[in-house]
This record gives sequence, C-alpha cells and structure tokens, in this order.
Amino acid sequence: MKLTAYTALQGASIVVALGERGHVALLTDGDDEHLFIPGGRQEPGEDPEACARREAREEAGVAAASWTHLGTYTIAPSGTARVSLYLARGLTLGPQELTDTEADYKVQWWPLDDAITAAVEGRFHLPAGPLALLLAQRIVSQH
Repeated sequence: MKLTAYTALQGASIVVALGERGHVALLTDGDDEHLFIPGGRQEPGEDPEACARREAREEAGVAAASWTHLGTYTIAPSGTARVSLYLARGLTLGPQELTDTEADYKVQWWPLDDAITAAVEGRFHLPAGPLALLLAQRIVSQH
C-alpha cells in the first residue's frame, strides 16, 4: 500500500499475513530495498475488515481463515481517515490480482523476526506496516 501524506483521505486497512511457519508476506515494488505489507484504501461502502481481506487477496494472493483486529489509528494527526491493522492466519495461497499500478509488486515470505529487524532498519515505506508487525508479534508471542 503506497500512501503519500494526504492522497488517502478515506480509511485504509493493512494486513500482517502470517503463515504456519511464522513467515509473513512482505511486498516490494521492484527495488527489493523498500518493503510494505498488503493493504490499501477502502472502497466506498467497504468496512475495514472487508478491505483487509480484499487487499490481502489482491496484493499477496492470500485468503485467511482467522482475522484478528490489531487496532485502528488516524492516518494524519488532523484528519479523520483511519488505518485499521489486521493479523491474518490460517492462510490459503493463490495468485495475486494486481492492477496496472501494482504490476511490479512481488511477494516475499520473511520470518516475522526478520521483518521486524527490517522495520527497525527503516526499510518500510510507511509506518503502519512496522506498527502492525510489532502488534502481531506481541499476539504471536503470547501463544
């Protein structure tokens, strides 16, 4: 999900898609240096979880049996748009359904701890991805 400071005034959802072996779906857009997790803006009338499910399917080719809401936060301090964060488990993998603007997206599966290390190193495009990864790690470590 690429959002510039004020291009997305509607809500958005992002997804930490966690596979059975503790690997998460990370996306690159061709440069492999900068990472992001599946997500994007809500369509008119779409609720946050439906958006998360759609974006995971489209961008990463992932469907999930279990969805955990990790939190909802404002996108900009003075705005009303919110980003909802989700943890998806019980994954079923399929093909990506990319739009023309997403044609360069590549899915990579990283161990959750390595993804968090990449976040600490500043390799993510947006702050919501690292936040979602940290919140997901907290839930995973409690079980």
